[in-house]
Amino acid sequence: MKIALIGASGFVGKAIARELVDRGHRVTAISRHPEQGGVRGDVFNIDEMAGLLKGHDAVVSAYNPGWTNPEIYADFMRGAAAIQEAVKRSGVRRLIVIGGAGSLYIKPGVQLVDTPQFPEQWKPGAMAARDYLDVLRREEDLDWTFFSPAILMNHETAGVRRGRYRLGLENPVFDEKGQSLLSVEDLAMVIVDELERPKHVKQRFTAGY
Repeated sequence: MKIALIGASGFVGKAIARELVDRGHRVTAISRHPEQGGVRGDVFNIDEMAGLLKGHDAVVSAYNPGWTNPEIYADFMRGAAAIQEAVKRSGVRRLIVIGGAGSLYIKPGVQLVDTPQFPEQWKPGAMAARDYLDVLRREEDLDWTFFSPAILMNHETAGVRRGRYRLGLENPVFDEKGQSLLSVEDLAMVIVDELERPKHVKQRFTAGY
């Protein structure tokens, strides 16, 4: 397939790009600061993005305005909505959005981001991803999917590709030790598996070991 990957130079984006290339897919790597072979793209410029996305089989958005960005909530909401509109204008129907774990339900009616244990510094970004999921659920024209990573999915878990995972929908996937864990390498495998064999169209899903 020909895949447009937004946020390709980020932590998650790089892993997804590697997985796509390793499986023989063609990747258009779009980012604010493109590396060699990448394409510069401004997510807030809808017409420009629509032009970049046109002709692809699917779009994967790993967009993140930066965890240290003081305007992360507003920028994520505006950027994610702009990407959604650009995909629609481009004529591409398939969109996979990488969100956060904060919107997962740890018990009925309680999302992770609303618990006292959730780190304060990550709340604005997590709340943005949670609130954007509500926006995306109302999207009728696109074959969208929203992916929430495991609760523990960061640089400390990187470097190990187990090559296996278990899937969930609205609740975190916990292992036998009670941890919700997934490396970025296995996250990339989950995303490319979903591209190749769609199981969660117009759904949010998650994964863990």
